[in-house]
Amino acid sequence: MLDEYGYDVDMPSFSVPDRYLGELASPGLDAALCWGVGAAARGALDVSVTGPVVVAESADPLALPEDLGGAVVLRPITAANENLTAFVLAVQARGAGAVIWTRVDSAYPRQASAFVPSLSTASPAATIPVVGVGQVQKHALLDAVAAGPPTLTVTTTHHRNLTSYNVIGSRPGTGRPDPTRQNVMVCAHYDSVIGARGANDDGSGTVLTLELARVLRDLPTSTNLQFALWGSEEVGFVGSRTYVAGMDAGARAAMRGVFNNDMVGTSWDPAERYWGLSYDGQPNVVNAEVLAAGDRLGYRTHMSDVTQRGASDHQSFQEVGVPSGNFSWRGADTPALLEPPYHSADDTIAANISAERLAVSIEIIGCATYALARA
Repeated sequence: MLDEYGYDVDMPSFSVPDRYLGELASPGLDAALCWGVGAAARGALDVSVTGPVVVAESADPLALPEDLGGAVVLRPITAANENLTAFVLAVQARGAGAVIWTRVDSAYPRQASAFVPSLSTASPAATIPVVGVGQVQKHALLDAVAAGPPTLTVTTTHHRNLTSYNVIGSRPGTGRPDPTRQNVMVCAHYDSVIGARGANDDGSGTVLTLELARVLRDLPTSTNLQFALWGSEEVGFVGSRTYVAGMDAGARAAMRGVFNNDMVGTSWDPAERYWGLSYDGQPNVVNAEVLAAGDRLGYRTHMSDVTQRGASDHQSFQEVGVPSGNFSWRGADTPALLEPPYHSADDTIAANISAERLAVSIEIIGCATYALARA
């Protein structure tokens, strides 16, 4: 899409660690949810198992039938210290085909995410797949069982030798000679976590970045414009840190500012504040332009002052002295107050996107970007 808008597009690759993932499938499952799950590295991988779901109401596997006949055993745990390894080996000995492990429900508004279960290396590896589901997935599975025990297919995959990509579209400015021209960047990350569709985190930031690339493509600017989509943000800002590591001192000095957009469209009612987050907590030209744009557009009363927080790709740039900020809709009291679908199976467009908030985000960042790029 960036190339269709006339940008020069670069897609540098980088390596990422192996991933251990799974998928649940059944006609009885809610198709609106994401059914990606984490898979235990010491369980069976690259396999697919189908069987009836049996709920283990007790942490004691001896409470289950002696012959589980290939059943998929779902254990909705009630205490975080339950012994996963002992449970898996015991139900495996009773003929289980797979194990679905859960987490204790998180306190509202947070919800436990899907995860990679960890089996002890002090015990033999399991010969059946073992997967970890999120809170929303767990309750949807329990509802499906209550409606009539479903037959479930559990698939696990060990993804090896992985490569991820950054996507960077650039266009030159129309003023000042090339050697003295600076760069202004708008960016977001395009990856998601296990078990989440990623509509708000961070499909919303990706949409904002692409829309501003379209809108600003023909406007005159004194700086170069860049629109970047980072890979592998959710596993430690790998994409943006790889990009920053490849910048020499001259390239860093030429970067006038980076507008990072992470979760800019949630429809959760309490997320009524638009937060301007800075890794070092200090004002810079980026968050100053965003606040000024808010004033001009009449949105300032919904916006925070500059607030210290990392935890997104702006951190990669601020760590090396490049002016940057992260912008996001969150709860009014603290930027730590995130919507219930955060990193959850119900982070979908239908359940978790406000077109109005997304449009406001686009207006604010578009005005701020253009102001900085034409200065």
